[in-house]
Amino acid sequence: MSRILALLLAALLVPMCVWGASGESISLSDVVSALETPFKGTDPAAAIYDFEADFFQESRIASLDRAQRGRGSVWFKFNRAAGREGGNPMFRWEYRQPTMQEIICDGETLWVYLPENNQVIQSDISSVTGQAAENPVTFLTGLGNLSRDFSIRWASPNRDAEGNFVLELQPRRVSQLVSTMRMVVDEDAVSDQRNLSGASGVRHEQLFPILSTTVHDPNGNSTVIEFSGIRVNRGLSDSFFNFILPAGVEVVRPEEMPKF
Repeated sequence: MSRILALLLAALLVPMCVWGASGESISLSDVVSALETPFKGTDPAAAIYDFEADFFQESRIASLDRAQRGRGSVWFKFNRAAGREGGNPMFRWEYRQPTMQEIICDGETLWVYLPENNQVIQSDISSVTGQAAENPVTFLTGLGNLSRDFSIRWASPNRDAEGNFVLELQPRRVSQLVSTMRMVVDEDAVSDQRNLSGASGVRHEQLFPILSTTVHDPNGNSTVIEFSGIRVNRGLSDSFFNFILPAGVEVVRPEEMPKF
């Protein structure tokens, strides 16, 4: 009986809602809706069709007790005209630090360009879309179905120092890439979504709801990505996501790479 009582008390202590800056009650479903709605594309006033941002990344390798930091820019386009939820994934990650690197997808082909090696790895995007929701490179294409792919609850604490909301996500199926994910959601984006009564009230610079993600994998490694300078709905063209092969660069395909 004492164990049952303890479990009931623990359940009561888990917050069902928190309070926004203006004093309104914010529920977990409010925050999840603010994450999913812009990427479903069902509400034109709130939809995100493309975005670009700067990012900072820190990856920690548990077995080596070592961290590697990187910076760069990222662009995404959600081509909903393709007739699929979220559209074909079109994205471009450009790393400037610690070394130059490009990861580009035009919706069909994925290129990973390593200038230092004078080499580009080319593969069919279908080879990674099976785990798109869990892959740190592609999971942003599946935000419209976040609650389908992940079990979502409040993190502890559920607010950061600036008052933004913090969520903890766990894949609904066993994943080799993600054991848990922590996501910081812009408080203003949640308020905008709750108060949205038409396009006139939307501040476009706050439509993009994610400020940072922290992914932990089953081996204890972690990757933090923080977004800044976010710009949405700039009308990015499809051609921006084409990879132009530099002269003399070796093209390697996964099926051609040696297996050890």
